[in-house]
Amino acid sequence: MRNHHVLRGVALVTTAVLATTVGGAAAAYNRLQGNVTVADVSALVGEAPEQPAPDPDDPLAGQEVNILLLGSDERDGENGEIGGDVEGMRSDTTIVVHISADRTRAELVSIPRDSIVDIPSCTMTDGSTSWAQSDAMFNTAFAIGWDQGGDLTSAAACTIKTVQANTGLTIDHFAVVDFVGFISMVDALDGVPICISEPLYSADAGLDLDAGYQTLDGTTALAFARARKGTNLNGSDLQRTGRQQELIAAMVRQIQSQNILTDVPNLMSFLSAATASLTVDPALSSLTDMAGLALSLRSLDRSAITFMTIPVTAWPEDPNRVVWTSEAATVWANMVADQPIVATAEPAADASADPTPSATTSASPSADPSASSSATPSTDPTPSTTTTAEPGVDPFTADDITAVCG
Repeated sequence: MRNHHVLRGVALVTTAVLATTVGGAAAAYNRLQGNVTVADVSALVGEAPEQPAPDPDDPLAGQEVNILLLGSDERDGENGEIGGDVEGMRSDTTIVVHISADRTRAELVSIPRDSIVDIPSCTMTDGSTSWAQSDAMFNTAFAIGWDQGGDLTSAAACTIKTVQANTGLTIDHFAVVDFVGFISMVDALDGVPICISEPLYSADAGLDLDAGYQTLDGTTALAFARARKGTNLNGSDLQRTGRQQELIAAMVRQIQSQNILTDVPNLMSFLSAATASLTVDPALSSLTDMAGLALSLRSLDRSAITFMTIPVTAWPEDPNRVVWTSEAATVWANMVADQPIVATAEPAADASADPTPSATTSASPSADPSASSSATPSTDPTPSTTTTAEPGVDPFTADDITAVCG
């Protein structure tokens, strides 16, 4: 849910660079740098493949980047006042963000917490290890690290190992955001405008929204992202994941509409909120490094930012759990190969000829959901007359229509 904050965090840091050009910038930079909480998981996850020497101005230049975004439901302190008193810590929101090496695409793939996966043995910061588990619920990995290791570093490391073991990806960076941090980031944007297609009410989440265009403040946005049961809510984690994706897309649009990267006061406000709520790996903690990545994404169009939920189906042993389909394997394989995760029709070179479907272009709501979500390079997508995408089910971009308001 707050996992979305990486794209945001990326935008924020660009402001740090811009802010260093104004009076008092050095002090502001140091304050913001000090806000970020760092958790080094490298010793627990294992060594990553050797990378070429980095560009000093942008250490990630020319490299594809995979960032794991985790939304923590920690209930200590202010978070407990918001989420209630619950023992332990879980991560009910997990998004893998893939940024292509050529910086022409950003793809955000949500992993449902109820996914049944294999969890490898995890090493904790105290040196202890957990037992490997088969057919376990995905978000158990985070809970294992927190319960046995007793800290966020162990929890994040076990989640990263689980993602890597089940997808074949190498996770380069991670970021964890809690309830309070998410609220602060939304409020720093002066709220997030979004279309609510039908009334939503959830007593458990504290959500009460009428249909129509709404500007959600931080507290309401958090409720929107957390709600599962209530009016027009079916209790499904997939439906909730779709709303989270809609919210991230709306935040991307709000950041662009407010010219966050060029409006220093707004930028500093947002950056201060974002950095204070993040726990990240050492490499991502550097504002300079994050700024280099952010600047490389300046020209990324909203239509090139794709959201999807990894394709799943009901687990035969428990209909309340899901398993990844064969289409999911294709999505992960495309991501590993730094290829677009979904396919859409691409106009033929000859304008007089019929459009030729292509399996190497980005997602669009005009693609048939069953074809686009498979992301199978060898299967041509079938055009459809659908004008809206259903978040949590269909892939969509930050430019696509996902809800209709009168």
